[in-house]
Amino acid sequence: MSAGTAGPAGADPPVPDPPAPPSVSALSWEVMDARTGDVLASKAPHRRLPPASTLKTLFALTVLPKLRQDEVHRATYRDLSDVSEGSSLVGVDEGNRYTVADLWRGVFLSSGNDAVHTLAHMNGGVSRTVAQMQATARRIGARDTQVRSPDGYDTHGQFSSAHDLALIAKEGLKNHDFRRYMATKSARFPAAGGPKAFGIENTNRLLVGSHGVEPYPGLIGVKNGYTTKAGCTLVTAATHQGRTVLVTVMNPQDGDFNAVYEESRALLDWGAEAAPLHARQAAATRRPSATQQLAVAAPAPAPATGAEQPDDTSGGLGRHLGAAAGLLVLACLPVLIGRRLRRRRHAAGGR
Repeated sequence: MSAGTAGPAGADPPVPDPPAPPSVSALSWEVMDARTGDVLASKAPHRRLPPASTLKTLFALTVLPKLRQDEVHRATYRDLSDVSEGSSLVGVDEGNRYTVADLWRGVFLSSGNDAVHTLAHMNGGVSRTVAQMQATARRIGARDTQVRSPDGYDTHGQFSSAHDLALIAKEGLKNHDFRRYMATKSARFPAAGGPKAFGIENTNRLLVGSHGVEPYPGLIGVKNGYTTKAGCTLVTAATHQGRTVLVTVMNPQDGDFNAVYEESRALLDWGAEAAPLHARQAAATRRPSATQQLAVAAPAPAPATGAEQPDDTSGGLGRHLGAAAGLLVLACLPVLIGRRLRRRRHAAGGR
């Protein structure tokens, strides 16, 4: 029966199927309902690919709860010594003081690897932080993720997947600070040499609208990334009519540098339409039909008592057979008595 065909009387109206997802060029992508974790659509969602700076979402999920946001730290040479050449930087300077909140804004807005490494050293070092990130990935079920660096920079043996990045973002949405930083469009970052500061802007073009990309209505984050090996990667979350949809896009093959944003936009649009239909279909599957509801609601017959107690199948049949046998015996008694009397008369006459 098609979605537009009326069902039997009393049946729930059919829920239309979601439209087909748009065709995009990304090697891997996924659309997820952020509340339920249901995957609405995907392409190669477990394909292991370099994540670039989208891996910073796992770094934040792991380290954010461990450091007070108002803690002040003076950056050291050691904090910055292991930042890879060619990394994106927010401008952390040795000897300058920063609050933890300053550094997190540097991570989320400017994708600053210098801020990541400073926070990692505050957390006990890069190696310890990497191990904690790996443990976090396993805890939330992100089985496609292998962590080698805290910032997502191209490193041999480091990879993640569209599904894992969506899972990580879903967990991150539960943390107030994570939500606050990922939604911040612009901020001031402390400058070296005193209280001066300079402006920084979020590099997620769908969030702020820049470089020819229009901002997406309802977008609340999450994180973009790019390296030569990973190509463009992007995890986004948008809320529409109270429902939040997560989209991960990894390495579009379209040559346009804004392709990752426009392909994410198309998938967000599709998810906003598909998610409510998916939820209604899931609810209809769990809900009993009208016929089943009537059957459940109908009262069961009260058990009979005393002489009205119904016989069970086997016991009742036995009692009926016993009664029939008794009647047969009674019917035969006159015949038997008559025969016995005749025998006695014959015996008396013969004596």
